[in-house]
Amino acid sequence: MNPYKTLVTASTLALGCGTPAQAQKTPPPDDLRQAITADMPGLIAIYRDLHQHPELSFQEVRSAKIMADAARKAGFTVTERVGKTGVVAVLENGAGPTVMIRADMDALPVVEQTGLPFASKARGVSTAGVESGVMHACGHDTHMTGWIGAARALAAHRDKWSGTLVMIGQPAEEINTGALAMIEDGLLTRFPRPDYTLAFHDAAELASGVVGVKSGFALANVDSIDITVKGLGGHGAYPHTTKDPIVIASAIVMRLQTLVSRESNPLDPSVVTVGAFHGGAKHNIISDEVKMQLTVRSYSQASRDLLVEGIERIARAEALAAGLPNNLLPAVTVIEPSAKATYNTPALAERMREVMTARFGEGRVADPPPSMAGEDFGELARAAGPKTQSLILWVGGRPASELEAAARDRKQLPGLHSPFWAPDAEAVISTGAEALTSAAIALMPKK
Repeated sequence: MNPYKTLVTASTLALGCGTPAQAQKTPPPDDLRQAITADMPGLIAIYRDLHQHPELSFQEVRSAKIMADAARKAGFTVTERVGKTGVVAVLENGAGPTVMIRADMDALPVVEQTGLPFASKARGVSTAGVESGVMHACGHDTHMTGWIGAARALAAHRDKWSGTLVMIGQPAEEINTGALAMIEDGLLTRFPRPDYTLAFHDAAELASGVVGVKSGFALANVDSIDITVKGLGGHGAYPHTTKDPIVIASAIVMRLQTLVSRESNPLDPSVVTVGAFHGGAKHNIISDEVKMQLTVRSYSQASRDLLVEGIERIARAEALAAGLPNNLLPAVTVIEPSAKATYNTPALAERMREVMTARFGEGRVADPPPSMAGEDFGELARAAGPKTQSLILWVGGRPASELEAAARDRKQLPGLHSPFWAPDAEAVISTGAEALTSAAIALMPKK
């Protein structure tokens, strides 16, 4: 999932961030909640271990083993190394639907600065060959731990549901290739094909323990695009003898902003961000090349096509306007695979909204706006077929008092992918485990 920061406002709190008055409306605990609560000390120990030992994409060997061992001990039939480092745990419990529950496992190349006593000191080398610190800056450690809690609870409460449970630990979500890797390795042919796919993700903009249920688009298409701008280099004192690629690339950057502001429908959200711009090596030399890296976000395929085609057109047109010959026009490359938008099946979302409200109370269920971040969770349902329904839930990870103070002071708080992001782990794990468990039971009722 891609980085963002949260500017907390009063409207954010209105999404359902929870207040003491609302907390009083929470239904009393039942045996399911009591079981998860009793399991929390052990789950927190697992969380801190995972947090302290993060692993980058397709390197999640230790994390996968922890998940596999926990599922196997709970009674699941477990297969490891699916899609390189993925885990598949299956529990058959009579006739009924098949529910797939996913947790992502990979961490990010980020140096942790949370100050936690169990902060990561790990280092690693990414798929891009860059060595850096490694941190669970996106909260996948809470996802894995909540997954373990749900697996244990569902195995212990088999009297409440009937069907087949397929729980997967997915690698490489951060580079949008892990779901496809598992699918290509037979996830949907070697194992039961799901009728429903479920997941949860921690959220920096919702109060601790609040469950966000979004119908329709939840996360965006994500395209990574490289642009190489050519020029004719020369002496900085004689610019008239050159074709300056830095000037051309700068014009492209500015013109790209009009794709969103003047060509996209304002009611169809889109983002074009130039994240990297590299050119030149010395004060007085005009280089002959500039390299740019872009991230492009959209929801609909029509919007995605408009942005990608517009980027190619603008890059070419600015180079021609600068007088570059056809053989030196910019090269625009869309990096594959791209992450497709994550779409929550409306019927399933509304059904689960009722389930979450009945379980947690109205004050702990929110209807958050869609995010321009990206996910590859939606690939599971797309590959499974049109009859498979899909839902990713949000689980709040920020104490309500922090949100209220930030709203009052108009303060910007660090969000996901920040080196300072430290979710309220106990609230995320307990709520996430309970949400996944109750959702699965509701979808596989005992007849």
